[in-house]
Amino acid sequence: MTSASAADLVRSLTTTTPDFPTPGILFRDLSGVFADGAAFRTVVAAMAEPFAGRFDAVAGAEARGFLFAAALAHSAGTGVLPLRKPGKLPPPVLTEEYDLEYGSAELQLRTSVASGLRVLLVDDVLATGGTLAAARRLLEKAGNVVVGATVVIELSGLGGRAAVEGLEVAALVAEG
Repeated sequence: MTSASAADLVRSLTTTTPDFPTPGILFRDLSGVFADGAAFRTVVAAMAEPFAGRFDAVAGAEARGFLFAAALAHSAGTGVLPLRKPGKLPPPVLTEEYDLEYGSAELQLRTSVASGLRVLLVDDVLATGGTLAAARRLLEKAGNVVVGATVVIELSGLGGRAAVEGLEVAALVAEG
């Protein structure tokens, strides 16, 4: 018996909720992946594989990006850099604003913990690319080199890769 691929697991364990968090948005909920230990392990390993040996740290955006980033960093034996919402980190911090599919937001990074690293960006979904682009700018402002980004699901119809042009992006599942 062969085990299911990471993409198959994502497709079977992800639910879609229409009109959440705002009307017109189809929210991809990966709670089923997080809840299934074997599936979570398989997905995290598949996310890391294209970038194996090329990063010293992993950065994840609050909140679901934290879960994948921490697991990936642990399995790779690297550190993890949390990119937080405003007001969650003590100063000094760097801040980047960005647009979402359904609004705008900010990310922050402590300036005292991350510099001179090769960083892999990790997030759950690539939609418009705003989060990854802001994360990239933030990490580069802090003196790091962003080696790529890995996501579970890419909503390719929203053109998010254009926001991170020149950055290698790997997605386990692409949806139109």
